[in-house]
Amino acid sequence: MRTTEGRTLRLLVLGLVAVGLVFPIMAGLWETGRAAFGLLPAIGAEQPTLAPWREFMTLPGAGTSVALTLWTGVASTALSLAFALGIAGAVHGRVRAGRMAQVLTPFLAAPHAAMAIGTAFLIAPSGWVVRLLSPWATGWTLPPDIETVQDRFGVALILGLMLKEVPFLLLVTLSALTQLPVRAQVAAGKAMGYAPGAIWARVIVPQVYSMIRLPVFVALSFALSVVDMALILGPTTPPTLAVAMTRWFLSADTGLILPASAAAMALAALAACCVALWIGAERLVACVGRARLRRGNRGLPASPALRLAAAGGLALLALGAGTLLSLALWSVAWRWSFPRALPESWSLAAWTRPGAGWGNALEQTLVLAVATTALSLALAIAWLEGEDRAGMRRARWAEALIYLPLLVPQAAFLFGLSVVLLRLGLSGGLTAVIWGQMLFVFPYVMLALSDPWRALDRRMDRAAAALGAGPWRRLLAVKLPILLRPVLTAAAIGFAVSVAQYLPTLFLGAGRVSTLTTEAVTLASGSDRRVTAVYATMQSTLPLAAYGIAMALPAALHRRRRAMSGHLA
Repeated sequence: MRTTEGRTLRLLVLGLVAVGLVFPIMAGLWETGRAAFGLLPAIGAEQPTLAPWREFMTLPGAGTSVALTLWTGVASTALSLAFALGIAGAVHGRVRAGRMAQVLTPFLAAPHAAMAIGTAFLIAPSGWVVRLLSPWATGWTLPPDIETVQDRFGVALILGLMLKEVPFLLLVTLSALTQLPVRAQVAAGKAMGYAPGAIWARVIVPQVYSMIRLPVFVALSFALSVVDMALILGPTTPPTLAVAMTRWFLSADTGLILPASAAAMALAALAACCVALWIGAERLVACVGRARLRRGNRGLPASPALRLAAAGGLALLALGAGTLLSLALWSVAWRWSFPRALPESWSLAAWTRPGAGWGNALEQTLVLAVATTALSLALAIAWLEGEDRAGMRRARWAEALIYLPLLVPQAAFLFGLSVVLLRLGLSGGLTAVIWGQMLFVFPYVMLALSDPWRALDRRMDRAAAALGAGPWRRLLAVKLPILLRPVLTAAAIGFAVSVAQYLPTLFLGAGRVSTLTTEAVTLASGSDRRVTAVYATMQSTLPLAAYGIAMALPAALHRRRRAMSGHLA
């Protein structure tokens, strides 16, 4: 193995990541920060001033928007974490992690906008839940005048966020559990007289949580800055800060750009403060827990709370399945009057008119997803191969580069990045959108591929080297065929992330790039439910098809090599 070549490749990849991924975020934050303090020459603002901050704080509903953002973001993340840990405690040792991952795939594959639209179809006053209960249980023959979607307290938004965050946190929790001697620790706890619930809460959860902290912070940052789900499910008068800020940025009144930039920087500061407060809460809980353990206090039984969290989480997953089913039903419904539980007549008319809009949106979605995923996958493989050849472990600062795009709120830097790309003459095209989407696709691809790549038996690589194979031949003929399933799984994850992107397409596409996600969010505000359901169903089907290919292709190619198919005995 040539260490010099490995270090060169590693430095080259790190340089590409720094220039292509880190620099855009830093440049975007810089330009947004300049605008927040009154410096945006394009609109004639050339003197530093605090006026944008004063304007932001005096805009109607700004304070309420900040409060809603805090409430929905923190509440959804805390509840999602509790439910995910509860389900993990209930299914661990009873359901294989691989089987559970297959169950969670549809929820992980469905884009946020599609899940939000399905949730609205399910819980709206004229939604499927009310239809199933009416009129026999409710007596309603007309949709009730109740606030279940876009409610002023943000409950619908919290529910929608949990439908996406619980499967994500559950998957990373189950993955973390495979790295712990759970059975041995449970047996030791039982021998000391502790109930299984208490063992899970006091022994297993603290260890697991330390391994999933970064995914929790990613979920928290996303929940605080989400736009597409908040547009569909969140309050409207006023909306969350991310939605209000996006509307100000896109307003025809250029005078709102500067206070919108101040709002974007406030959102970034809000996310940082929430993470800091979360870390403080972690330390407080840890101190209290250690003090109770030192006193030998067994406390209240944890089993009822564990069962409650597991039941709530499973009910949430059932609700998520209902949202996806409601999308499929509405996409083929023709006449569906209230309070009928099922459509009175069916039709594929909404599917047979690609020229009406979804054909072009589907084409651009596929082009963006394939290009973004291919580039991200190539960069991730080059990074990991460079580490192998250099014989060096990944430094903490390099790990931070991967997580940076996931921790910084999108809305905080995308406007500034659009300004930078406009100066470079790249704004408003597919190239700009591909670059913007890669900021968020690459981290997920890298994280999905890192552990399987490191787990590869290095003796195979050494054996190939002993037979005279060079490093590139070993990569193409040994590593990639063995790692075909993890590579395709990482590609499927990247494809799903690309399909789900809303703000990067909106800001960097400058209105010239329309995807299934941007069109679905627009249609969700009041279009025909059947047309909206078609867009949302296609949104969900594309990533699901990518996951299906990632599972089926290795099994087909390696059908005579069971150990390489991914189905180990």
